[in-house]
Amino acid sequence: MRMVVVGDVMLDVDLSGEATRLSPDAPVPVVDVSGVRRRAGGAGLVARMLAEEGWPVTLVTVLGDDDAGRQLQDNLAGVRLVAGPSGYPSPVKTRVRAGSHAVVRFDQGCEKTPVPEVSPAMLQTVEEAGVIIVADYGRGVAANPRLRELLSRQAGQVPIIWDPHPSGPKPVPGVAVVTPNLSEAVKAAQALAHKAPQGGSGDQDQAAEAGRILLEHWGSQSVLVTKGEQGAVLLRNGNPVPHPVPAPRVEAGDPCGAGDRLAAGLAVHLLAGRDLEEAAALAVQDAADFLAAGGVSALPDRATGVADQESSTTSLNESRLRLAAERPYAGRRPTEPLLLARTVRKNGGTVVATGGCFDLLHAGHVRSLSAARELGDCLIVCLNSDDSVRRLKGPERPIIGQHDRAELLLAMECVDAVLVFDEDTPEAALERLRPDIWVKGGDYKGARLPEADLVESWGGRCLTVPYHPARSTTGLADALAKVS
Repeated sequence: MRMVVVGDVMLDVDLSGEATRLSPDAPVPVVDVSGVRRRAGGAGLVARMLAEEGWPVTLVTVLGDDDAGRQLQDNLAGVRLVAGPSGYPSPVKTRVRAGSHAVVRFDQGCEKTPVPEVSPAMLQTVEEAGVIIVADYGRGVAANPRLRELLSRQAGQVPIIWDPHPSGPKPVPGVAVVTPNLSEAVKAAQALAHKAPQGGSGDQDQAAEAGRILLEHWGSQSVLVTKGEQGAVLLRNGNPVPHPVPAPRVEAGDPCGAGDRLAAGLAVHLLAGRDLEEAAALAVQDAADFLAAGGVSALPDRATGVADQESSTTSLNESRLRLAAERPYAGRRPTEPLLLARTVRKNGGTVVATGGCFDLLHAGHVRSLSAARELGDCLIVCLNSDDSVRRLKGPERPIIGQHDRAELLLAMECVDAVLVFDEDTPEAALERLRPDIWVKGGDYKGARLPEADLVESWGGRCLTVPYHPARSTTGLADALAKVS
Protein backbone atom coordinates (compact mmCIF):
# COMPACT_ATOMS: atom_id res chain seq x y z
CA MET A 1 0.00 0.00 0.00
CA ARG A 2 1.34 3.39 -0.95
CA MET A 3 1.74 6.12 1.64
CA VAL A 4 0.70 9.59 0.56
CA VAL A 5 2.01 12.79 2.12
CA VAL A 6 -0.11 15.87 1.43
CA GLY A 7 0.98 19.40 2.26
CA ASP A 8 3.28 22.34 1.79
CA VAL A 9 6.95 22.10 0.89
CA MET A 10 9.77 24.57 1.33
CA LEU A 11 13.49 24.64 0.69
CA ASP A 12 15.55 24.51 3.88
CA VAL A 13 19.10 25.80 3.60
CA ASP A 14 21.63 25.27 6.39
CA LEU A 15 24.76 27.42 6.52
CA SER A 16 27.20 26.14 9.13
CA GLY A 17 30.57 27.33 10.31
CA GLU A 18 32.48 28.86 13.20
CA ALA A 19 32.19 32.31 14.79
CA THR A 20 35.48 33.44 16.33
CA ARG A 21 35.19 37.22 16.01
CA LEU A 22 32.77 40.14 15.94
CA SER A 23 32.07 42.28 12.91
CA PRO A 24 33.85 45.67 12.90
CA ASP A 25 30.63 47.23 11.56
CA ALA A 26 28.34 46.11 14.40
CA PRO A 27 28.49 43.97 17.57
CA VAL A 28 27.39 40.80 15.73
CA PRO A 29 29.29 37.54 15.19
CA VAL A 30 30.98 36.82 11.89
CA VAL A 31 30.30 33.25 10.80
CA ASP A 32 32.92 31.71 8.53
CA VAL A 33 30.70 29.39 6.49
CA SER A 34 32.29 26.00 5.93
CA GLY A 35 29.24 23.98 4.89
CA VAL A 36 26.04 24.51 2.91
CA ARG A 37 23.22 21.95 2.85
CA ARG A 38 19.91 22.18 1.02
CA ARG A 39 16.99 19.87 1.72
CA ALA A 40 13.26 19.60 1.21
CA GLY A 41 11.37 20.84 4.25
CA GLY A 42 7.77 20.62 5.42
CA ALA A 43 5.82 17.84 3.75
CA GLY A 44 8.90 17.16 1.63
CA LEU A 45 10.89 16.23 4.72
CA VAL A 46 8.21 13.74 5.84
CA ALA A 47 8.23 12.12 2.40
CA ARG A 48 12.04 11.98 2.33
CA MET A 49 12.12 10.24 5.73
CA LEU A 50 9.74 7.55 4.51
CA ALA A 51 11.60 7.13 1.22
CA GLU A 52 14.93 6.73 3.05
CA GLU A 53 13.38 3.75 4.86
CA GLY A 54 12.39 2.19 1.54
CA TRP A 55 8.65 2.83 1.81
CA PRO A 56 6.76 3.57 -1.42
CA VAL A 57 5.65 7.16 -0.83
CA THR A 58 3.98 9.81 -2.95
CA LEU A 59 4.12 13.52 -2.19
CA VAL A 60 1.10 15.60 -3.21
CA THR A 61 1.94 19.30 -3.17
CA VAL A 62 2.40 22.47 -5.23
CA LEU A 63 5.73 23.87 -6.42
CA GLY A 64 6.94 27.24 -7.62
CA ASP A 65 8.45 27.60 -11.09
CA ASP A 66 11.78 28.97 -9.91
CA ASP A 67 15.28 27.91 -8.95
CA ALA A 68 14.22 26.99 -5.41
CA GLY A 69 11.42 24.84 -6.82
CA ARG A 70 13.88 23.00 -9.05
CA GLN A 71 16.23 22.45 -6.11
CA LEU A 72 13.29 20.99 -4.19
CA GLN A 73 12.71 18.50 -6.98
CA ASP A 74 16.39 17.56 -6.88
CA ASN A 75 16.14 16.89 -3.18
CA LEU A 76 12.99 14.79 -3.57
CA ALA A 77 14.65 12.17 -5.76
CA GLY A 78 13.30 8.78 -4.73
CA VAL A 79 9.88 10.22 -3.88
CA ARG A 80 7.04 9.91 -6.38
CA LEU A 81 5.98 13.51 -6.89
CA VAL A 82 2.49 14.61 -7.94
CA ALA A 83 2.64 18.39 -7.93
CA GLY A 84 0.64 21.27 -9.30
CA PRO A 85 1.88 24.84 -9.84
CA SER A 86 1.77 27.16 -6.83
CA GLY A 87 1.90 30.30 -8.94
CA TYR A 88 4.18 31.94 -6.37
CA PRO A 89 7.88 31.88 -5.44
CA SER A 90 8.96 28.80 -3.51
CA PRO A 91 9.44 29.49 0.21
CA VAL A 92 13.06 29.29 1.37
CA LYS A 93 14.19 29.18 5.01
CA THR A 94 17.91 29.72 5.55
CA ARG A 95 19.41 28.90 8.96
CA VAL A 96 22.86 30.08 10.01
CA ARG A 97 24.64 28.09 12.71
CA ALA A 98 27.92 28.79 14.45
CA GLY A 99 29.13 25.49 15.83
CA SER A 100 26.13 23.97 17.57
CA HIS A 101 24.33 27.29 18.10
CA ALA A 102 21.72 28.89 15.83
CA VAL A 103 22.58 32.49 14.98
CA VAL A 104 19.78 33.68 12.71
CA ARG A 105 17.17 32.49 10.21
CA PHE A 106 16.18 34.23 6.97
CA ASP A 107 12.76 33.56 5.40
CA GLN A 108 12.16 34.30 1.73
CA GLY A 109 8.84 33.92 -0.06
CA CYS A 110 7.13 32.77 3.15
CA GLU A 111 4.36 35.35 3.20
CA LYS A 112 0.77 34.10 3.11
CA THR A 113 -0.51 33.24 -0.37
CA PRO A 114 -3.98 32.39 -1.75
CA VAL A 115 -5.15 28.79 -1.47
CA PRO A 116 -3.65 26.88 -4.44
CA GLU A 117 -5.65 24.82 -6.90
CA VAL A 118 -5.41 21.03 -6.92
CA SER A 119 -5.24 18.95 -10.09
CA PRO A 120 -7.22 15.78 -10.89
CA ALA A 121 -3.97 13.79 -10.59
CA MET A 122 -3.42 15.14 -7.08
CA LEU A 123 -6.95 14.17 -6.02
CA GLN A 124 -6.72 10.73 -7.61
CA THR A 125 -3.46 10.03 -5.76
CA VAL A 126 -5.04 10.90 -2.43
CA GLU A 127 -8.07 8.76 -3.23
CA GLU A 128 -5.86 5.71 -3.87
CA ALA A 129 -3.77 6.07 -0.69
CA GLY A 130 -3.41 3.33 1.92
CA VAL A 131 -2.43 5.85 4.61
CA ILE A 132 -2.30 9.65 4.46
CA ILE A 133 -0.15 12.18 6.29
CA VAL A 134 -1.31 15.79 6.06
CA ALA A 135 1.79 17.89 6.78
CA ASP A 136 0.31 21.37 6.98
CA TYR A 137 2.79 24.24 7.05
CA GLY A 138 0.27 27.04 6.61
CA ARG A 139 0.82 27.63 2.89
CA GLY A 140 -2.71 26.66 1.83
CA VAL A 141 -2.60 23.14 0.36
CA ALA A 142 -4.56 21.70 3.30
CA ALA A 143 -7.14 24.49 2.95
CA ASN A 144 -8.18 23.64 -0.60
CA PRO A 145 -11.97 22.89 -0.48
CA ARG A 146 -11.88 20.04 -3.02
CA LEU A 147 -9.01 18.35 -1.23
CA ARG A 148 -10.67 18.77 2.17
CA GLU A 149 -13.91 17.26 0.87
CA LEU A 150 -11.97 14.22 -0.37
CA LEU A 151 -10.03 13.90 2.89
CA SER A 152 -13.32 14.01 4.82
CA ARG A 153 -14.55 11.04 2.81
CA GLN A 154 -11.25 9.20 3.18
CA ALA A 155 -11.17 9.70 6.97
CA GLY A 156 -13.56 6.80 7.53
CA GLN A 157 -11.67 4.47 5.20
CA VAL A 158 -7.90 4.89 5.72
CA PRO A 159 -5.74 6.19 8.59
CA ILE A 160 -5.07 9.92 8.30
CA ILE A 161 -2.40 11.59 10.44
CA TRP A 162 -2.81 15.37 10.52
CA ASP A 163 0.16 17.50 11.60
CA PRO A 164 -1.44 20.96 12.04
CA HIS A 165 0.04 24.45 11.74
CA PRO A 166 -1.03 27.58 13.63
CA SER A 167 -1.56 29.41 10.33
CA GLY A 168 -3.38 26.51 8.66
CA PRO A 169 -6.99 25.30 8.67
CA LYS A 170 -8.40 22.97 11.31
CA PRO A 171 -8.24 19.24 10.51
CA VAL A 172 -11.18 17.66 8.74
CA PRO A 173 -13.45 15.59 11.06
CA GLY A 174 -12.80 11.91 11.56
CA VAL A 175 -9.03 11.77 11.01
CA ALA A 176 -7.24 9.06 13.00
CA VAL A 177 -4.91 11.34 14.95
CA VAL A 178 -3.93 15.02 15.05
CA THR A 179 -0.41 15.79 16.33
CA PRO A 180 -0.02 19.38 17.62
CA ASN A 181 2.88 20.21 19.89
CA LEU A 182 2.07 21.67 23.31
CA SER A 183 2.29 25.34 22.33
CA GLU A 184 0.21 24.75 19.18
CA ALA A 185 -2.39 22.80 21.17
CA VAL A 186 -2.69 25.46 23.87
CA LYS A 187 -2.99 28.27 21.33
CA ALA A 188 -5.62 26.42 19.26
CA ALA A 189 -7.60 25.39 22.35
CA GLN A 190 -7.58 28.96 23.66
CA ALA A 191 -8.92 30.24 20.33
CA LEU A 192 -11.69 27.61 20.32
CA ALA A 193 -12.70 27.81 24.00
CA HIS A 194 -11.94 31.54 24.38
CA LYS A 195 -9.82 30.80 27.45
CA ALA A 196 -6.42 29.30 28.11
CA PRO A 197 -6.42 25.60 29.11
CA GLN A 198 -5.62 25.45 32.81
CA GLY A 199 -5.60 21.76 33.73
CA GLY A 200 -3.92 21.10 37.05
CA SER A 201 -0.22 21.70 37.46
CA GLY A 202 2.49 21.22 34.86
CA ASP A 203 2.63 20.51 31.15
CA GLN A 204 0.96 17.10 31.49
CA ASP A 205 -2.31 18.56 32.81
CA GLN A 206 -2.24 21.51 30.42
CA ALA A 207 -1.63 19.18 27.47
CA ALA A 208 -4.49 16.92 28.56
CA GLU A 209 -6.92 19.83 28.97
CA ALA A 210 -5.93 21.34 25.61
CA GLY A 211 -6.27 17.91 23.99
CA ARG A 212 -9.81 17.49 25.35
CA ILE A 213 -10.85 20.86 23.93
CA LEU A 214 -9.33 20.09 20.53
CA LEU A 215 -10.87 16.62 20.45
CA GLU A 216 -14.31 18.11 21.03
CA HIS A 217 -14.01 20.91 18.47
CA TRP A 218 -12.05 19.12 15.76
CA GLY A 219 -14.04 15.88 15.76
CA SER A 220 -10.95 13.71 15.22
CA GLN A 221 -10.66 10.18 16.54
CA SER A 222 -7.74 11.22 18.73
CA VAL A 223 -5.30 14.01 19.53
CA LEU A 224 -1.64 13.36 20.38
CA VAL A 225 -0.16 16.44 22.07
CA THR A 226 3.64 16.24 21.86
CA LYS A 227 5.85 17.76 24.55
CA GLY A 228 9.38 17.34 23.26
CA GLU A 229 11.66 15.52 25.67
CA GLN A 230 8.69 14.96 28.01
CA GLY A 231 6.98 12.69 25.50
CA ALA A 232 3.32 13.14 24.59
CA VAL A 233 -0.26 12.82 25.84
CA LEU A 234 -2.83 10.84 23.85
CA LEU A 235 -6.55 11.73 24.08
CA ARG A 236 -9.04 9.40 22.40
CA ASN A 237 -12.63 10.08 21.41
CA GLY A 238 -14.95 8.42 23.92
CA ASN A 239 -12.20 7.95 26.52
CA PRO A 240 -11.75 10.93 28.84
CA VAL A 241 -8.63 9.51 30.52
CA PRO A 242 -5.41 10.94 29.01
CA HIS A 243 -2.79 8.34 28.11
CA PRO A 244 0.80 9.52 28.78
CA VAL A 245 3.45 8.48 26.26
CA PRO A 246 6.95 8.77 27.76
CA ALA A 247 10.02 9.59 25.70
CA PRO A 248 13.60 8.43 26.28
CA ARG A 249 16.08 11.10 27.25
CA VAL A 250 17.92 12.46 24.24
CA GLU A 251 20.57 15.16 24.16
CA ALA A 252 20.02 16.81 20.80
CA GLY A 253 20.98 20.33 19.86
CA ASP A 254 18.55 20.75 16.98
CA PRO A 255 14.98 19.42 17.38
CA CYS A 256 14.13 20.28 13.76
CA GLY A 257 12.25 17.44 12.08
CA ALA A 258 11.17 15.61 15.25
CA GLY A 259 7.48 16.31 14.62
CA ASP A 260 7.81 15.20 11.02
CA ARG A 261 9.54 12.00 12.12
CA LEU A 262 6.76 11.32 14.63
CA ALA A 263 4.07 11.73 11.95
CA ALA A 264 5.98 9.40 9.62
CA GLY A 265 6.31 6.83 12.39
CA LEU A 266 2.61 6.96 13.18
CA ALA A 267 1.79 6.27 9.53
CA VAL A 268 4.13 3.27 9.39
CA HIS A 269 2.85 1.73 12.61
CA LEU A 270 -0.86 2.32 11.90
CA LEU A 271 -0.45 0.86 8.42
CA ALA A 272 1.16 -2.18 10.05
CA GLY A 273 -2.08 -2.72 12.00
CA ARG A 274 -0.91 -1.61 15.45
CA ASP A 275 -3.44 0.01 17.76
CA LEU A 276 -3.15 3.73 18.37
CA GLU A 277 -1.54 3.55 21.82
CA GLU A 278 1.20 1.22 20.62
CA ALA A 279 1.68 3.23 17.41
CA ALA A 280 2.00 6.45 19.44
CA ALA A 281 4.56 4.91 21.79
CA LEU A 282 6.64 3.59 18.89
CA ALA A 283 6.39 6.90 16.99
CA VAL A 284 7.66 8.86 20.02
CA GLN A 285 10.57 6.42 20.22
CA ASP A 286 11.19 6.86 16.47
CA ALA A 287 11.38 10.65 16.91
CA ALA A 288 13.79 10.32 19.84
CA ASP A 289 16.01 7.91 17.90
CA PHE A 290 15.96 10.26 14.92
CA LEU A 291 17.25 13.15 17.06
CA ALA A 292 19.80 10.94 18.83
CA ALA A 293 21.18 9.92 15.43
CA GLY A 294 21.78 13.55 14.44
CA GLY A 295 18.33 14.66 13.22
CA VAL A 296 18.01 16.31 9.83
CA SER A 297 21.78 16.78 9.61
CA ALA A 298 22.17 12.99 9.39
CA LEU A 299 19.89 12.64 6.35
CA PRO A 300 21.90 11.85 3.22
CA ASP A 301 22.30 14.57 0.64
CA ARG A 302 20.52 14.32 -2.67
CA ALA A 303 22.32 15.45 -5.81
CA THR A 304 20.72 13.36 -8.50
CA GLY A 305 19.44 15.94 -10.94
CA VAL A 306 15.94 17.26 -11.50
CA ALA A 307 13.23 14.65 -11.04
CA ASP A 308 10.27 16.45 -12.52
CA GLN A 309 8.42 13.45 -13.93
CA GLU A 310 6.56 10.83 -11.94
CA SER A 311 8.02 8.02 -14.04
CA SER A 312 11.61 9.10 -13.44
CA THR A 313 11.25 9.38 -9.67
CA THR A 314 9.36 6.10 -9.43
CA SER A 315 11.89 4.19 -11.53
CA LEU A 316 14.76 5.70 -9.53
CA ASN A 317 13.18 4.55 -6.27
CA GLU A 318 12.56 1.05 -7.63
CA SER A 319 16.14 0.74 -8.89
CA ARG A 320 17.45 1.78 -5.47
CA LEU A 321 15.31 -0.86 -3.78
CA ARG A 322 16.57 -3.51 -6.21
CA LEU A 323 20.17 -2.47 -5.49
CA ALA A 324 19.48 -2.61 -1.76
CA ALA A 325 18.07 -6.10 -2.09
CA GLU A 326 21.21 -7.28 -3.90
CA ARG A 327 23.74 -5.34 -1.81
CA PRO A 328 22.00 -3.98 1.28
CA TYR A 329 24.65 -1.36 1.98
CA ALA A 330 26.12 -0.27 -1.33
CA GLY A 331 27.00 3.33 -0.63
CA ARG A 332 25.56 5.41 2.21
CA ARG A 333 23.52 3.60 4.85
CA PRO A 334 21.21 4.81 7.60
CA THR A 335 22.74 4.95 11.09
CA GLU A 336 19.50 5.36 13.06
CA PRO A 337 19.20 1.87 14.59
CA LEU A 338 15.49 1.16 14.17
CA LEU A 339 15.48 2.42 10.57
CA LEU A 340 18.59 0.39 9.85
CA ALA A 341 17.08 -2.80 11.29
CA ARG A 342 13.87 -2.25 9.35
CA THR A 343 15.74 -1.65 6.09
CA VAL A 344 17.96 -4.72 6.47
CA ARG A 345 15.01 -6.92 7.40
CA LYS A 346 12.91 -5.57 4.51
CA ASN A 347 15.69 -6.50 2.08
CA GLY A 348 15.95 -10.05 3.44
CA GLY A 349 19.09 -9.43 5.51
CA THR A 350 20.01 -10.58 9.01
CA VAL A 351 20.05 -8.06 11.87
CA VAL A 352 22.71 -8.75 14.51
CA ALA A 353 22.81 -6.94 17.85
CA THR A 354 25.07 -7.01 20.86
CA GLY A 355 25.21 -4.96 24.03
CA GLY A 356 27.35 -3.62 26.82
CA CYS A 357 28.88 -0.58 28.50
CA PHE A 358 31.98 -0.42 26.23
CA ASP A 359 33.74 1.90 28.68
CA LEU A 360 37.38 2.19 27.53
CA LEU A 361 37.35 0.26 24.27
CA HIS A 362 40.09 -2.37 24.09
CA ALA A 363 41.27 -5.12 21.73
CA GLY A 364 38.91 -7.66 23.26
CA HIS A 365 35.93 -5.45 22.35
CA VAL A 366 37.21 -5.00 18.81
CA ARG A 367 37.64 -8.74 18.26
CA SER A 368 34.21 -9.58 19.70
CA LEU A 369 32.44 -6.87 17.70
CA SER A 370 34.18 -7.91 14.48
CA ALA A 371 33.16 -11.53 15.07
CA ALA A 372 29.56 -10.48 15.75
CA ARG A 373 29.42 -8.45 12.51
CA GLU A 374 30.39 -11.52 10.51
CA LEU A 375 27.17 -13.25 11.61
CA GLY A 376 24.80 -11.03 9.58
CA ASP A 377 24.25 -8.00 7.38
CA CYS A 378 24.48 -5.28 10.03
CA LEU A 379 25.61 -4.94 13.65
CA ILE A 380 23.72 -2.71 16.08
CA VAL A 381 25.26 -2.11 19.50
CA CYS A 382 22.87 -1.64 22.44
CA LEU A 383 24.84 0.72 24.68
CA ASN A 384 24.19 1.31 28.38
CA SER A 385 23.60 5.00 29.12
CA ASP A 386 25.73 6.83 31.68
CA ASP A 387 23.04 6.46 34.35
CA SER A 388 22.71 2.76 33.59
CA VAL A 389 26.47 2.24 33.89
CA ARG A 390 26.57 4.09 37.22
CA ARG A 391 23.86 1.87 38.64
CA LEU A 392 25.65 -1.26 37.45
CA LYS A 393 29.28 -0.40 38.17
CA GLY A 394 29.29 2.34 40.78
CA PRO A 395 29.53 6.15 40.94
CA GLU A 396 33.05 6.29 39.45
CA ARG A 397 31.90 4.84 36.15
CA PRO A 398 31.63 5.37 33.27
CA ILE A 399 35.05 6.77 32.56
CA ILE A 400 33.89 7.92 29.13
CA GLY A 401 30.44 9.48 28.57
CA GLN A 402 27.78 7.81 26.47
CA HIS A 403 28.07 10.19 23.51
CA ASP A 404 31.82 9.67 23.20
CA ARG A 405 31.39 5.91 23.68
CA ALA A 406 28.79 5.86 20.90
CA GLU A 407 31.03 7.93 18.62
CA LEU A 408 33.98 5.59 19.17
CA LEU A 409 31.84 2.55 18.42
CA LEU A 410 30.44 4.11 15.24
CA ALA A 411 33.99 4.87 14.09
CA MET A 412 34.59 1.13 13.88
CA GLU A 413 33.91 -0.36 10.45
CA CYS A 414 32.15 -3.37 11.96
CA VAL A 415 29.55 -1.29 13.87
CA ASP A 416 26.62 0.01 11.82
CA ALA A 417 24.50 1.76 14.50
CA VAL A 418 24.28 2.37 18.24
CA LEU A 419 21.10 2.30 20.33
CA VAL A 420 21.55 3.88 23.79
CA PHE A 421 19.27 2.50 26.50
CA ASP A 422 18.65 3.80 30.02
CA GLU A 423 17.51 0.63 31.79
CA ASP A 424 19.73 -1.78 33.74
CA THR A 425 19.18 -4.56 31.19
CA PRO A 426 18.79 -4.43 27.39
CA GLU A 427 15.38 -6.16 27.25
CA ALA A 428 13.38 -3.00 26.42
CA ALA A 429 15.87 -2.04 23.69
CA LEU A 430 15.74 -5.56 22.26
CA GLU A 431 11.94 -5.49 22.23
CA ARG A 432 12.07 -2.39 20.03
CA LEU A 433 14.92 -3.63 17.84
CA ARG A 434 13.94 -7.33 17.54
CA PRO A 435 17.25 -8.57 16.08
CA ASP A 436 17.56 -11.89 14.32
CA ILE A 437 20.71 -12.68 16.32
CA TRP A 438 21.67 -11.46 19.82
CA VAL A 439 25.38 -11.87 20.53
CA LYS A 440 27.31 -11.92 23.81
CA GLY A 441 30.94 -12.63 24.68
CA GLY A 442 32.04 -16.23 25.22
CA ASP A 443 32.19 -15.73 29.01
CA TYR A 444 28.54 -16.86 28.87
CA LYS A 445 29.53 -20.14 27.23
CA GLY A 446 27.67 -23.05 28.77
CA ALA A 447 25.07 -20.78 30.39
CA ARG A 448 21.76 -19.68 28.92
CA LEU A 449 21.78 -15.97 28.13
CA PRO A 450 19.41 -13.89 30.30
CA GLU A 451 17.79 -12.44 27.16
CA ALA A 452 17.28 -15.81 25.47
CA ASP A 453 13.55 -16.20 26.19
CA LEU A 454 12.79 -12.72 24.90
CA VAL A 455 14.85 -13.05 21.72
CA GLU A 456 13.44 -16.48 20.95
CA SER A 457 9.87 -15.17 21.37
CA TRP A 458 10.07 -13.51 17.92
CA GLY A 459 12.15 -16.28 16.34
CA GLY A 460 15.59 -14.83 17.04
CA ARG A 461 18.70 -16.70 18.16
CA CYS A 462 21.28 -16.09 20.88
CA LEU A 463 24.94 -16.79 20.09
CA THR A 464 28.30 -16.27 21.75
CA VAL A 465 31.55 -15.08 20.20
CA PRO A 466 35.08 -15.66 21.51
CA TYR A 467 35.90 -13.96 24.80
CA HIS A 468 39.39 -12.62 25.58
CA PRO A 469 39.85 -12.79 29.35
CA ALA A 470 43.24 -11.07 29.47
CA ARG A 471 41.66 -7.84 28.25
CA SER A 472 39.06 -5.97 30.26
CA THR A 473 37.90 -2.42 30.98
CA THR A 474 38.45 -2.94 34.72
CA GLY A 475 42.03 -4.01 34.10
CA LEU A 476 42.65 -0.96 31.93
CA ALA A 477 41.07 1.34 34.51
CA ASP A 478 43.27 -0.13 37.28
CA ALA A 479 46.38 0.28 35.15
CA LEU A 480 45.48 3.91 34.36
CA ALA A 481 44.92 4.62 38.05
CA LYS A 482 48.46 3.47 38.82
CA VAL A 483 50.05 5.84 36.32
CA SER A 484 47.85 8.86 36.90
